[in-house]
Amino acid sequence: MRIRIIAVLFVLFILQLLMTRVHAQGLADATTFQARLKDPGAQVVDVRTAEEFAKGHIAGALNNDWLENGFMERARTLDPAKPVLVYCAAGGRSEEAAAALRKAGFTNVTDLRGGFMGWRKQGLPVSND
Repeated sequence: MRIRIIAVLFVLFILQLLMTRVHAQGLADATTFQARLKDPGAQVVDVRTAEEFAKGHIAGALNNDWLENGFMERARTLDPAKPVLVYCAAGGRSEEAAAALRKAGFTNVTDLRGGFMGWRKQGLPVSND
């Protein structure tokens, strides 16, 4: 009986650590990300290529290709005191971009878990303008 209690407590501890890590990294699912778009001064950054962006993006997003030289120079146009919401196609590039932004002093950075593919999968609005 004691072993079971310890095992359950251990599992709960690990789950809490994982949830804390996700929160600390600023990951958000598509629904939460959409709600964060309403945050005062929210700045949405699509870190995909210009070609990917042209095929559809989240309304109001700025395109700043993570793979193109000069990402951080272009990011300096953002206000580090306001929320920054980043996404890419699936989550890899935006994770790296979000880390770079945090390292540069941006304190409120949220990364879209699952990227634009996750956004579309949830049936959320897509802009082509």
